[in-house]
Amino acid sequence: MALKSIEEVVENFSLFDDWEDRYRYLIDIGRELPQMDEALKTDASLVRGCTSRVWLVPDILDGVLTFQADSDAHIVRGLVALLMASYNGRTLEEVRDIDINAMFKEIGMDQHLSANRRSGFYSMVERLRAISA
Repeated sequence: MALKSIEEVVENFSLFDDWEDRYRYLIDIGRELPQMDEALKTDASLVRGCTSRVWLVPDILDGVLTFQADSDAHIVRGLVALLMASYNGRTLEEVRDIDINAMFKEIGMDQHLSANRRSGFYSMVERLRAISA
């Protein structure tokens, strides 16, 4: 179930009426994340502001951002997958222009995610935006 685009993810979320199903889907897409090498899970790659542990390792080549990321929590891995679908492989200009708030609201995460997880999600977004600046 490799994610192709954030549009695909948003469309898939719209197929579920029940929030339990949406959470299951979020966990499922998190399971599809490529394994991150344990050696990359360092204090330097740890995202501050997340309750769960989240590691993010960016790479910029020819103005295009790619990154690896992982978390020790299932739902947060799903949130990482959302970010990868949104930002991975985009130019730095595209990264700065993405309206992640609109996507988050469209799939209903703004209302159905705990304040701590929402805060952690936006900590990851801010890290990606800072990298692209």
